[in-house]
Amino acid sequence: MSVPNELPVAVIGAGPVGLAAAAHLHERGLPFVVLEAGDTAGAAIREWGHVRLFSPWRYDIDPAARRLLDDAGWVAPDLDALPTGTDLVAGYLQPLADLPALKPHLRYGVWVEAMSRLNLDRLRTAGRERTPFLIRLDGGEEILARAVIDASGTWRTPNVLGASGLPAHGERTAGPFLERALPDVLGADRDRFAGRHTLVVGAGHSAANTLLSLAELAADAPGTRATWAIRGASPARAYGGGDADALPARGALGSRLREHVDAGRIRLLTGCSVSALAPTGGRIAVTVGDDDGAHEQVEVDRVVGATGFRPDHSITAELRLDLDPVMGATRALAPLIDPNEHSCGTVPPHGVDELTHPEAGYHAVGVKSYGRAPTFLMATGYEQVRSVVAALAGDWEAAREVRLDLPETGVCASSPADSDGCCGS
Repeated sequence: MSVPNELPVAVIGAGPVGLAAAAHLHERGLPFVVLEAGDTAGAAIREWGHVRLFSPWRYDIDPAARRLLDDAGWVAPDLDALPTGTDLVAGYLQPLADLPALKPHLRYGVWVEAMSRLNLDRLRTAGRERTPFLIRLDGGEEILARAVIDASGTWRTPNVLGASGLPAHGERTAGPFLERALPDVLGADRDRFAGRHTLVVGAGHSAANTLLSLAELAADAPGTRATWAIRGASPARAYGGGDADALPARGALGSRLREHVDAGRIRLLTGCSVSALAPTGGRIAVTVGDDDGAHEQVEVDRVVGATGFRPDHSITAELRLDLDPVMGATRALAPLIDPNEHSCGTVPPHGVDELTHPEAGYHAVGVKSYGRAPTFLMATGYEQVRSVVAALAGDWEAAREVRLDLPETGVCASSPADSDGCCGS
């Protein structure tokens, strides 16, 4: 058996990186299908559409996608402006998905339940590379593909609050008091935060955005309070590089956060890990502790978990993946993105070689490719799919000419204790 060339490349996810992959596949003349669980392009981004990116438009648009849009008469935004998530979807992703070159190949509202090789489980080796991928959807439909580009992201699988990687005691039953990352504090979710005390757990940009919104809300809604808990001994990494950051908005985010903490408008708890949550009289008591065994109980109304995300590899259980045991990325990529050594601006260029698994033809790209590392930027994902698609087209020279021009963060590598949060886009 050999994989028929007319079989499509299956792209999982219609976010920025998945649609960029589709644009590159179209340019290369390769058949493809995009499988999106949501009802629209950029469905996950729509859930945090109120958040303004710190990357200006120039870093948010894939070159192949830009070429397709330009040919269709698209009017590009100001490349120096900072879009919100809603702007990104409405002004870029949806117009891209609606292009005649892509639209017929996009399927919405379909969940990938599992994937394997046709009539081969993970144990079978003979003829594996010449056998099509079998992709099973949640409704039972099965699709054959010549290759898989998995850009499904990590938004649906946030990390738990417990610092050990396990849920804190009582976390599973504390749902009515818990908020996922990036709630719309000043908009749709305002009533849940106004006049209430919120604990934000995490040291990345998601936490910073939420804390700044809470500080703004406190100026209008008396009784609104914010407490911030981080595992590190210092918030220096969360504050970022300030004026040394090549992205001014990213530097300003940390500077504004520092001002609120220094002024006492946000209470900061350092060296803390969440060990237990217990409802008490309509509120939630959160027990936080340090490495020396000291504990403090903080009683709040809401808890925002901004502790990052992790990939879901359950759908690929029958594929042969070689994942780094720490990062959950490929072994070749893991040391290049390790947040103990890198910020998002110091990640080296990488492409198909670093993203290749023993399962030939399967590549996880975008934020999912980074496993648990929080150092991902959209521009990185765009270069990943350019390289992977070039390889699928047999153009290995182009595939291996990887280039990555990322804006410096102004933050040097830090100790593991300070690296529980970093960058997003």
